[in-house]
Amino acid sequence: MASREDIRAFLNREAASILVEVAVAAGSTPRDTDAWMLVSKDRTFATIGGGQLEYMAIDHARKLLQGASADHELTIPLGPEIGQCCGGRVALAFKPVDKETRAALIERSDREIARRPHVYVFGAGHVGDALAMALSFIPVRTILVDTREQELSVVDVPGIETCLTAMPEAVVRDAPAGSAFVVLTHDHALDFLIAAEALGREDACYVGMIGSKTKRATFKSWLSREIQRPELFDGLVCPIGGTTVKDKRPAVIAALAAAEIMTAALNHDRPKDDVASRKRSVRA
Repeated sequence: MASREDIRAFLNREAASILVEVAVAAGSTPRDTDAWMLVSKDRTFATIGGGQLEYMAIDHARKLLQGASADHELTIPLGPEIGQCCGGRVALAFKPVDKETRAALIERSDREIARRPHVYVFGAGHVGDALAMALSFIPVRTILVDTREQELSVVDVPGIETCLTAMPEAVVRDAPAGSAFVVLTHDHALDFLIAAEALGREDACYVGMIGSKTKRATFKSWLSREIQRPELFDGLVCPIGGTTVKDKRPAVIAALAAAEIMTAALNHDRPKDDVASRKRSVRA
């Protein structure tokens, strides 16, 4: 299934394009020096931050495509004169995409995608499908897992992988460290097995289970009785998406849960003192 970020499709379709990279990002800027985009005659791929900065970059790149003798570097102050009030300064580098650049871009894109955290969504029901759709716009690798072939056969979300298995708990065991596990199957007993397996790994960035206060309490009791490791319960997020918004529509739950999962994934690899300082700044 094609990804929303299929750089190969763009490069194969466009005969000529310009690579625009953020070479310098000083002060407050929309993106940092890891940002880049491709500009062709009438299309773009990726983004350097949007707004007037990006419009100027696209216009300049297309002048280069037309053969104009324009600079291959631009330094742009982000002030009122261009309609942006960031206050920082950005230097952009422009480079025609040749064979060597094309290969480097594909390698770079593949490397960035490979580093993304894995998110395993167990259950291809209404909420699972909505969550898969929400996650398809986020830089994570999402795998939708179910024991029912019929449910997975109708899934058509760009960039989402599907996994049909009779033993979803085995998928948990094989997942890489730092993965996120979201449990929302059609069977509470199966939910409990999967959640317990995920919590038992102790290296997940997120373990969440859909449910009510009653389901949460029942799982806690089951975990103590059947697994005999009640301390694992502290690592569970249940219900997913929090309790602040009282809305049970699948799309709403999915949006809230996707934000929760992404926050956990980004914080997982960050040094603990950095995470703590961010939390203090939010509370301040």
